[in-house]
Amino acid sequence: MKAPVMIAAAAALLAAAGVARAQESKIQLKEGPGRDKVNACLACHSLDYIQMNSRFLDKAGWTAEVNKMINVFKAPIAADDVEAIASYLAQNYGKPPQ
Repeated sequence: MKAPVMIAAAAALLAAAGVARAQESKIQLKEGPGRDKVNACLACHSLDYIQMNSRFLDKAGWTAEVNKMINVFKAPIAADDVEAIASYLAQNYGKPPQ
């Protein structure tokens, strides 16, 4: 590939990435007990994951997910906070009843 074509391709990719990023919305967590503990999740990733997973995870699923973040990915979350985080997420962003 010639340099001008490569530069044009790289510019197009960067522009597309900028558009995708501009379309992201800022997640505002709902008020409730445990909300402050959920903010610890921001140390590793955005809160978009909450909305993405809310259709799939109930209380057990959120508990497993938080434990996975701690045990597998070494998230800086105290084990004592798992219950509060999972309860908050299940209550406010849990899988809807079927």
